[in-house]
Amino acid sequence: MGLVQAVAGAVGGMLGDQWKDFYTVPDGLSPTAALFAAVPRGTNAGRGSNTHGSSNIISNGSKIVVPEGYGLLLMQDGKITGFAAEPGGYEWRSDDVNSQSIFAGDGIVSPLLKQSWERFKFGGIPGGQQLAFFVSLKELPDNRFGTQSEIYWDDGFLNTQVGAVTRGSYTLKIVDPILFVKNFVPASYLRPGEVFDFTDLDNAAAAQLFNEVVGSLAPAFSLYTNDPAKGNRITKLQQDSLGFAKSLSAAVENGYQWKSDRGLEIVKVAIVSIEYDANTRELLKTVQRADALAGARGNSNLQASVAQGIQSAGENGGAAGIMGLGMATGMMGVGGLQQPVAPAAPAADDPVARLKKAKEMLDLRLITQADYDALKAKALGL
Repeated sequence: MGLVQAVAGAVGGMLGDQWKDFYTVPDGLSPTAALFAAVPRGTNAGRGSNTHGSSNIISNGSKIVVPEGYGLLLMQDGKITGFAAEPGGYEWRSDDVNSQSIFAGDGIVSPLLKQSWERFKFGGIPGGQQLAFFVSLKELPDNRFGTQSEIYWDDGFLNTQVGAVTRGSYTLKIVDPILFVKNFVPASYLRPGEVFDFTDLDNAAAAQLFNEVVGSLAPAFSLYTNDPAKGNRITKLQQDSLGFAKSLSAAVENGYQWKSDRGLEIVKVAIVSIEYDANTRELLKTVQRADALAGARGNSNLQASVAQGIQSAGENGGAAGIMGLGMATGMMGVGGLQQPVAPAAPAADDPVARLKKAKEMLDLRLITQADYDALKAKALGL
């Protein structure tokens, strides 16, 4: 007693012509719909069109079409009697020795389904009537999250506690439909006409998931920013949605066991905004300045600052001001700012040393010929 697979894979018009009456998913479903009752489709055994039926009761000989991206779940008295995760056409038969209770396929979820089936399978002989439901196996989008106040976590790169207000959305996937239905879906949704939607504001179970995600954000930020593979930078969060999704999924699993207890998993995350608190913003500014002054870029910035200083000294103090600044920059080693500081220059009152330094500055075009002549005359007492 169970399901017999009539057609495997995609189902087309030929099967529709052969099966005048069958059960399948309803029309007009929201892309976020997760669980709903099967509906009859066809001609009602030649007695008129029936495309809007709401009864999901199947019996011996009933035909069911499972579209791509959905799983079929059969139940009796609140217990699961059959499941099919492979797309195609099926018949429910109570007297066929070749019938099966579960078609898990060979996909990623197959091991999970088989484990849950052995745990929750129907122990007796299924009756003549079954309730048929469909579970979405697709990524379910538009699950939003947000914090009303700052959340705080220890940041490995900044080496302190940081805080932020954040909001975004994530996609959710039902990786174990049997576990999802048995352990999480309220009984009120296991009847015709009801749709379990994660984005429904009146869905108390979905609201619980929202609260658990918000409660997992701080641990997720901590997991991400303290992972050396991520570079320990919170500034990479908005550019690495898949990486942060793994951190958030791990934090949710650690705190609330979504996958192991409910058959749910976060797949992708899009962070819309992060607003850091005042202290964190100041820390990030300091980090940005340090980054800007590091390496070759830092040399360029410092050389530009020295050149600006030379120009200002020339405008305010003439040749003597330039000469004094030139000696200082010479000791600093302009042009090789990351090299060791050069030995101290000869005493400032040594005319030969002063003329030598002035000639070097003239050759580097830091002073004009007129400036050099003036410095030469002053050094020689002319």
